[in-house]
Parts: sequence; structure tokens; C-alpha cells
Amino acid sequence: MEGAEHRIVNVNGINMHVAEKGHGPVILFLHGFPELWYSWRHQIDALSSKGYRAVAPDLRGFGDTDAPDSVTAYTCFHIVGDLVDLLNTIAPQQQVFVVGHDWGAVIAWYLCLFRPDKVKALLNLSVPFVPHNPQLKPVDGWRAAYGNGYYICRFQEPGDIEAEFTEIGTKAVLKGFLTYSAPDPIMLTKGNLFEHLADASIALPSWLSEEEFSYYVTKFDTNSGFTGGINYYRNFDRNWELTATWAGCEVKVATKFVVGDMDLVYHMPGMKEYIHNGGFKKDVPLLQEVVVMEGVGHFIHMEKADEINDHIYDFFRQFD
Repeated sequence: MEGAEHRIVNVNGINMHVAEKGHGPVILFLHGFPELWYSWRHQIDALSSKGYRAVAPDLRGFGDTDAPDSVTAYTCFHIVGDLVDLLNTIAPQQQVFVVGHDWGAVIAWYLCLFRPDKVKALLNLSVPFVPHNPQLKPVDGWRAAYGNGYYICRFQEPGDIEAEFTEIGTKAVLKGFLTYSAPDPIMLTKGNLFEHLADASIALPSWLSEEEFSYYVTKFDTNSGFTGGINYYRNFDRNWELTATWAGCEVKVATKFVVGDMDLVYHMPGMKEYIHNGGFKKDVPLLQEVVVMEGVGHFIHMEKADEINDHIYDFFRQFD
């Protein structure tokens, strides 16, 4: 991707790498795991060409942004705090558009819940808003549904999954996640990670070239490693405790949601019913549209980049 400017911005005492391109209203792009600002390369090019200033940071713990050692430095308050400080620096006194995917979508929901004054409109991909359930901790829920081999459960013990990832290597880990296109849960059975990669020669998906894949491998190998990103998962229960005050609160930001019908998140227990039977709209009353794209998996913004670019542009331009 050509033409993007890269800089380091100090936010909340950490150095955050930010890629940006274009001029006009700001669109803040928030990536997921195991990703980087680079996952938004198609959106940065397309939206900057249509009169927007596309801003895509490496989130705390990823890529060229600092990765604090402490697990507890990755709560939703830390991540949202980074973004608020970033916006105060690069777009002071402005409301911005936000696009999130995977963990970036989770953080975007928190940003809109905590600081709706910062957000003009939100387009989230893959992960809908999940209301606070005071009766069940998130990790307990996933363990009950899928067992201890479920990837989020495997991520909980510091150092455990990292040791296994080191054994199989960065390239295999990234290929394991980025080629996963089934609607089934990701199971990381101890000693048999990424069973779908039993054929070592499995090809990259058509939407990810060898050159693009190599960018991820290089950054995770030489810079961040996986621990920073995994620490987000280790704070699921801590976030649940910290956000109890917001139980029952609505997200009051104009929103559009897009998900692939082959996305594993869309197939979590009760998720389709929540999205389509009124629960989602109740919790996000300014939800304008839900789009389910047929035959599309989790990495929707790369797999169907042109269509996602159109969804973003068509939604945000009504607010300009």
C-alpha cells in the first residue's frame, strides 16, 4: 500500500504506531487479533480516495505499538483510553467515524458506550454488541459451551499457549488463524493446534497474497509477538467486572453492522437470535442496518474488501 504516512504518537505513556492517509473527516479503523493496522490497507486506500482521513493504529500490544508486560494493562479502559488520547491529539474537538473488526469491534463498542461524544457514527464488523450478563462470567460461558480446548479458554493461562505457539512457529500460527473460514469454533487442542492445518501445504486464501502474509509474519516475529494480543482475551472476565456499572446501558451511536454468514462469531450459541430477534436493536437503539453477507468468513474486510468499502462509504456519507 502506497501513500500512507506512518508516525508514532505518545498516548497514555505508550508509543502508538499510526498509519494514516487522506484529508477530510476522520475514520478511525480498529483491527482485531491476530492483525495489525495493515488489515485495513484496502479500506485506507479506498476511503482516503473518497475524501476521508483514514487513521489506523496498531493497538496496544500489536505491531509497532508498545506492548506493556502486565496482563492487567490490557483492560477495555486501557485500550479505550489510548484511543481517546489519540483522538484528542490527532482530531481535537472533533467527532470521528469508527470502523472495528473482531477485537477492534469490541473496543469500538466500549468506546461508544464510554465516550459517545467522540463518535459520529459506527460501522462494526463480525462482533455485535454483547450486553453485560451479571449471572455469568464470559470465560465460564465459553468453557461451558465448548470445553477447555476452546481457543479463548486456552488463552487464559499466561505463557501456556505462547509456549505452544513458539513450538510451531509464527508462520503456522498466523496461517492457522487467517485461513480459518469455517463457522465452527476454533479449538486449540493441546499438542494438536490448528487441526485444519494437518496438511502443511494448505494454501493461503485468495484474498491474502504471500507478500501480504509475509508482512504479518515479519511484524509478529520481530516486534510484538502474540502475548500482547492474547492479553486482551485474558481480560474478558476482568472487563466483565469493571463494566458492571454499565449493565443495562444502551449504545447510543448511529450504527451499521456487517457480518459474514460463515463467521464463527455469528454461529456462537444464541448469537443469531440476539442479532435478528430484537435484542441487538434494543441494546443499540440507533442501529440502522444489519447486513449478513453470504459465503463470507471472519476476515470480511479483507475477503470482500470492495463490498465493505462500499458499505462504509454509503453509511458514513449521510453524516458528512
